[in-house]
Amino acid sequence: MIFSSQIFLFWFLPLVLGLYYLSPRRLRSLLLTLASYVFYGWWRLDFILLMLISTVIDYFCGRGISRAAERLTGVEPDAAAAAALQRRRRLLLITSLCANLGLLGYFKYVNFGVDSLNAVLDAAGLAGVEWPRVILPVGISFYTFQTMSYTIDVFRGDAPPVRRFIDFACYVALFPQLVAGPIVRYRSIADQLETRTHTFDKFSSGVFLFQVGFIKKVLLADISARVADAAFGLAVPTTLEAWYGTAAYAFQIYFDFSGYSDMAIGLGLMLGFVFPPNFDSPYKSQSITEFWRRWHISLSTWLRDYLYIPLGGNRYGPSRTYVNLALTMLLGGLWHGAAWTFIAWGAYQGFWLAFERMLGKRPLYSKAPRPLRILLTFIIVLSGWVFFRATSFEQAFHFLRAMAGFGEGAAFSIRFEVGRLDVFILVACAVIVWLRRNTLALVNDARWWERIAVALLFPLAVCYLVFASYSPFLYFQF
Repeated sequence: MIFSSQIFLFWFLPLVLGLYYLSPRRLRSLLLTLASYVFYGWWRLDFILLMLISTVIDYFCGRGISRAAERLTGVEPDAAAAAALQRRRRLLLITSLCANLGLLGYFKYVNFGVDSLNAVLDAAGLAGVEWPRVILPVGISFYTFQTMSYTIDVFRGDAPPVRRFIDFACYVALFPQLVAGPIVRYRSIADQLETRTHTFDKFSSGVFLFQVGFIKKVLLADISARVADAAFGLAVPTTLEAWYGTAAYAFQIYFDFSGYSDMAIGLGLMLGFVFPPNFDSPYKSQSITEFWRRWHISLSTWLRDYLYIPLGGNRYGPSRTYVNLALTMLLGGLWHGAAWTFIAWGAYQGFWLAFERMLGKRPLYSKAPRPLRILLTFIIVLSGWVFFRATSFEQAFHFLRAMAGFGEGAAFSIRFEVGRLDVFILVACAVIVWLRRNTLALVNDARWWERIAVALLFPLAVCYLVFASYSPFLYFQF
């Protein structure tokens, strides 16, 4: 089930909200957990079992880590007992990490691994390995990162252990942010799982935020996708087609993912939860370093706290810092997708982050006027999106070659249909991206005419959805 579907809008959400507010407070976490399992299992029931396995393992590992820590700080044990308790804590943490990374590795990367191996074997003239194709469970990248952050934080003493299993199950399965984030850390909503406030202002802000996110997804992202798909459907694009299609994809992925995040945060507010923001006008960034402080904030901070810093961060000199940045982004690219193009995208981002760190966290063009800094950063980001969207290195290099002015045929020709609506939407995307406030600022201080615009555009987006074909969120595949 997805947010931008009729079954969710007209049946699931009204029913869940009605039951939620009619239920006693002590049963609301149970209700949300059951509703989230229905939401997640709407496509495939068997994938609920995977999420439940991850939930059970991390719940008991977290409890075990906490109890061992309590024994260490309670009655002071002798050296042998203390060492045994520390080993127990580390073993439980390793169990949690191996279980989650094992699930993620098998379901997300086994096809990629077998395909890569078969490509090598085929090049060597050997027979390939036969392996049944594995179906990727929706959202597994997100909920495994969430549950791992819980056990790591409990191990570090940065988060309290959850007391009730149902609260932890609710945290893992919570449907607003289950399948595409934001990656919500347990410590940020631990108190809210036990006691959360429900006010009219919070609920109305949630409704407004959900509407804005829905409009961004259906009217901006989905229409931009038509242009991006047409352009990337070309084997060899012209220069104009490459730039036009890549810009359309940049708007598509931003409004698609930020729209989902807005809807998730809005749904959380309707249910009394306050989730962290996930986007902060990233295309207004003046450097790649700043871009990664603004884009997919929950993932970039997760990678910083649980990968970059444990690798050593910037504590061991410049060279090690550059390696840590590059490795973190390389693995970040692999997290996004099991393909060499995603790894290349991660390496590309890591190169720019390391290069800017070498210059003192400033871009090479730091002395240029602000609008030019924003434009040059956007061009660098666009070039990276080519690897993110392309289905092969060959296609990516054709696009980059065309963007550099070496496209096929007439440089300024477009061989697919360019509708007036498509052009209008792309112009609207550009205006919103660079000239308007971001969504959270809009929610906190919306002008009267902005509220009227949202009230008019939301039913229009719903009507568009009713007559449009199925359009899942891009990040469902990650």
